[in-house]
Amino acid sequence: MTVYMADVAGGLVRSEQRRSAGLYARGLLQAGTRKSLEPMVARLGEDGDYESLQHFLADSPWDATVILRAVAERVVPVIGVQGWVIDDTGVPKDGRHSPGVKRQYSGTLGKIGNCQIAVSVHAVGERGTVPLDWALYLPEDWCADPERRRKAKIPEDVVFATKPQLAATLIERAAGWKVARAPILGDEAYGKNIELRTRLDDGGLEYVLSLNSDASVYDDDTVFGVPERGERSRGPAPSAPVAERPPCQVRDLAASLGEEHFQTLAFRTRDDQELVSRFAMVRVIAAHPVDRERRPPREEWLIIEWPEGHQAPSDYWISNLPADTPPERLARLARLRWVIELDYRQLKGELGLDHYEGRSYLGFHHHCAIVTAAHGFLTLERLDPNRQRSA
Repeated sequence: MTVYMADVAGGLVRSEQRRSAGLYARGLLQAGTRKSLEPMVARLGEDGDYESLQHFLADSPWDATVILRAVAERVVPVIGVQGWVIDDTGVPKDGRHSPGVKRQYSGTLGKIGNCQIAVSVHAVGERGTVPLDWALYLPEDWCADPERRRKAKIPEDVVFATKPQLAATLIERAAGWKVARAPILGDEAYGKNIELRTRLDDGGLEYVLSLNSDASVYDDDTVFGVPERGERSRGPAPSAPVAERPPCQVRDLAASLGEEHFQTLAFRTRDDQELVSRFAMVRVIAAHPVDRERRPPREEWLIIEWPEGHQAPSDYWISNLPADTPPERLARLARLRWVIELDYRQLKGELGLDHYEGRSYLGFHHHCAIVTAAHGFLTLERLDPNRQRSA
């Protein structure tokens, strides 16, 4: 672990930062139910210095991205990456002083509760997963409160951003690293966001994102044309395409499909389990970008999962993968994002992702970076054929 941390923390400017990164990672990896700073320092023994590690986390101006990028560039090549998953997780918190904390809905809690929410991007592959980057979601009332910002040490250039906007920024940053790109996967909260899908496609990034059943689409054979200018109309001539017929909701489109559109597909999960379900893959054009944003029509895949014997489809996805993508790959990617639940189990249960008790915005991101480094170390250890296993 010492050699590994020296490598991934090698980009930090100061020697005391590199030393503290190694100590903090060691504390996270040591046995113990609580991975907050005080009990970790106690377990580190004579190497533990509370004030030094507290400064390293909360105040030292090192860039968490330096470590995150180093971990990604070391771990991603060995896991056989298949997709990048965007997600968010809730961190329960008492009080109101930790950055971003408020009563808000958390999928982790399954309800509204007092919590922070962290948006993340993970690379998932045949042999493991690794978080790529993290961003703490700051609600609008936090961003607009100068006193709370000052106390939580939130940088002046941090402004309000929605979770999909944060996710897009993380993806674009990681796309500039020396790691393999892969289709972006995410749940409905991200899939229904038109801005995110447009931003990814404009950036040349592929995606397979869950979609809400009432999303509107056009059939791929819909004819679009630019209306003629009226004789008495003023102003510029029309230039945006208009469809010959109205769009339909994806649930209605699914209901209109015949049996010939569906096929039973078998595909293997990362843990080599075989899953079988019934899918339809049809080409569609999302209505919102055409109707509301006046963008040119763009064909995409609508993926419909309708298990045998069910009264209605169970899930929908939209994807900008090429038109010749095999159905098996579309189905596998659609189902792949749930793999990161294994990430969260280890990140939270074993490595203390949600144990950070400080009230520093910078400290939260520093903690996430070292937790990611510890997670990457465990992944590499598991995959190392030369590692000595206990009898």
